[in-house]
Amino acid sequence: MPIARSYASPGLARAGLFAYICSMKRLIATIVSCFACIAGFACTNLIVGKAASVDGSVICTYNCDGFGFSGALSYYAPGRHAPGEMLALRSWGAAEPHYIPEAEYTYAVVGLMNEKQVSIVETTWDGRKELRNPEGWLDYFTLMRLALQRSASAREAIKVMNQLVQEYGYNSTGESFAVCDKDEAWIMEIIGKGPGRKGAVWVAMRLPDDCITAYANSSRIRRFPQVKKAPKKLDYCEVEGECMYSKDVISFAREMGYYSGADADFSFREAYGPLDFGKVRYCEARVWSFFRRHAADKAAMDAYLPFLNAKFDVCDELPLWIKPAEKVSVRDIMDDMRDHYEGTALDMTVDVSAGPWASPYRNQPVNFDAPDSTHMFRERPIGCQQSGMTMVCQMRGFLPDAVGGVTYFNLDDASMVAYVPVYCGINRVPEPFRRENNNVLEFSTESAFWMNNFVANMVYPRYSAMISDLKEAQKELEDFYAEDQKEVEERAAKLTPSELSDFLTAKTVSYTDRMMKRWDKLARLLIVKHNDQIMRPSKDGGVVPGRHTSPAYSPAYIEAVKEQTGDRYVKP
Repeated sequence: MPIARSYASPGLARAGLFAYICSMKRLIATIVSCFACIAGFACTNLIVGKAASVDGSVICTYNCDGFGFSGALSYYAPGRHAPGEMLALRSWGAAEPHYIPEAEYTYAVVGLMNEKQVSIVETTWDGRKELRNPEGWLDYFTLMRLALQRSASAREAIKVMNQLVQEYGYNSTGESFAVCDKDEAWIMEIIGKGPGRKGAVWVAMRLPDDCITAYANSSRIRRFPQVKKAPKKLDYCEVEGECMYSKDVISFAREMGYYSGADADFSFREAYGPLDFGKVRYCEARVWSFFRRHAADKAAMDAYLPFLNAKFDVCDELPLWIKPAEKVSVRDIMDDMRDHYEGTALDMTVDVSAGPWASPYRNQPVNFDAPDSTHMFRERPIGCQQSGMTMVCQMRGFLPDAVGGVTYFNLDDASMVAYVPVYCGINRVPEPFRRENNNVLEFSTESAFWMNNFVANMVYPRYSAMISDLKEAQKELEDFYAEDQKEVEERAAKLTPSELSDFLTAKTVSYTDRMMKRWDKLARLLIVKHNDQIMRPSKDGGVVPGRHTSPAYSPAYIEAVKEQTGDRYVKP
């Protein structure tokens, strides 16, 4: 009888984010198929090379979007495993677990970063649905988890993922991974081979160190560097330091009738994830907005607007990456995760659909019909109300791994939360982030998800009136965390590994507690300051005596009311 341990077993170290999100995403998939909601356009990743960041960090991010789940933060303890020890996997939809050999050593994993500062984040683009293999043992979240536990670098993680899908099969649709460590950032696109066929076809490209890129639910890799001759001993090809890909990525496309041209002209995206209007306007538009925020020439980025309207005869792609005008900080990236196209041609706050309070949020669905049956749509920005969790992962090679790897984390919409530093060297998860304290069906003041939602759902209906109060609290916390990092890094250099783990855990717990208390204070402020749709004066996070005001409707909304009602509300 093999020795086995299961990821489906109870307990924080074996359940956590991965098992929970897997189960909730099954629920989301059901909702999507029944109601055609926006969850199909879920998840955004932003990626920054170390020479493009202000301090030499590699950065990657994840907004995990989709209605119906609350998210959580996981912790998987490190471990050594005896020969013959087996690991039980229960992939999405599997009736019974499958067993695979355990690795000799598995690294600790906090959220989506391991103890070696390797991070993997994802976004789904589906692609050709016939290439999903329901018999495969590995869904993409299980694949990410195993790679994080078994890899000491980004390159190793890519090779581990390839090895696993070749041996055990891949049962998800088209997927993009940002695979990063403290030195490099890679972007990897993968899709299965269909029922009854193990393995997957994939391409991974290294982001130039001085560049930034993004992924948002569409395949983005087109042509890629290729070797002159495929190696016999490996099942993948490698252009050293630049590109890796499965040996059959082109031949399989030919076999399936997806491509018939020369190898040099092969495009992964055109073969496996072709674009349509939805893929560019709901997905690539998020990438475009991120690029535009950091591009030296914003007018040049605006030249891609025809592409976002699916005018492929004018323009048929965005750059895979760009060099930013200025080096990018973690705080910049946090702001990018809250983007609603502000200041662009797609700005969601400036027309009548923003309502009286100039809101960048829209009710569902993304596609709808006007009374005259005109087919219409709404924008889909990076920041959105359906986020279950958000994170900014920072990997720093100039610091010890335990303190160098930080995941700035919270539950719910990035625009409505403060990012809390979580070090990869911790040994337990703060209570407000634990799975058992974030039940999506039961409100709790001990839950980070519900406290954030409580505040966010007060702000959403009266956005322009309330958002400044939220941003004040957000900035207060994130300023404090940023300043406190200096002391943490100085202290960390003087501690033993055991002392450091306990110290970083205590810090992460105290940061989370500080956030929960500040958000409780913010919730109480909002209900008093904005009671009955007035606005009382406030100072230092509290209401103060003084005359109240009535916040004004947005100009676009007033003009729309005037146009629709004629002279009805015009004073004589």
